[in-house]
Parts: sequence; structure tokens; C-alpha cells
Amino acid sequence: MNKRLLVTGAILGMLSIILGAFGAHGLKALITESSIQTFETGVRYQMYHAFLLLIIGGTGFMSFKAKKAIYYLVLVGVIFFSGSIYGLATNALTSFDFKVIGFITPIGGLLLILAWGLMVANLIKNKSKIDVN
Repeated sequence: MNKRLLVTGAILGMLSIILGAFGAHGLKALITESSIQTFETGVRYQMYHAFLLLIIGGTGFMSFKAKKAIYYLVLVGVIFFSGSIYGLATNALTSFDFKVIGFITPIGGLLLILAWGLMVANLIKNKSKIDVN
């Protein structure tokens, strides 16, 4: 599970850089400044959660079950949250109206919040001494 968390975190991070560059340079002349800012929000949250997966994958004080649950919450959460934001921000460029699936954005956000909450709960209930020094 640690390898899966680390690989997925690295891929999400790499895609964040690619999408961020695309948003800053490739979309600049195609969509409004407001839409670019919206797109950047999706990129930013994707990168935050790439880091979260890298952190979880590098820890030894969380159970396999907790890591697996966090992994799936983050993966689906990023797809729903950031993915729908990318679609909504570039809606003017496609024939598909992404507004019809806009309801998944808050569902994705809730899944991301649940992932962080699960991490907090597991850190609190962990009985081993966690030394960060």
C-alpha cells in the first residue's frame, strides 16, 4: 500500500505541474481570468492531496486499513473535486456542458475532508510514540 500511495502521490503531483503550466500558458488566451483562477484552484487542491498521499505513504504509524481508506477517499475526491473544476473552468471550450455534473464538486470536497479527518482520527488513536525529531 505504501508504494501505491507514493506512486499515486507522485503522479498526481506531476499532473498538477503539467495542468498548472497548461492553465497558466495554454488557456490564457482561451478562457477568462476568472476561469483561469478557478482552474488554478483545482490544480492547487490536487497538489495538496498529492503531498498528503506522499506523507501517508511514508509513514509507518498508520494501519494498512486506514491508509487504504485514505487512499481511495483522496483518489476519488481529487477526481470529483479537481476534475469537475477543470471541466467547469474550461466549459466554454467544449460542446459538453460540465455544469450538469457540477454537483460532484462538493461531493469530492467532502471526500477530501473525510480523508483528512480519518488521518487525524488515526493519529489520535495511535498508541505508539510519534517522534518528529
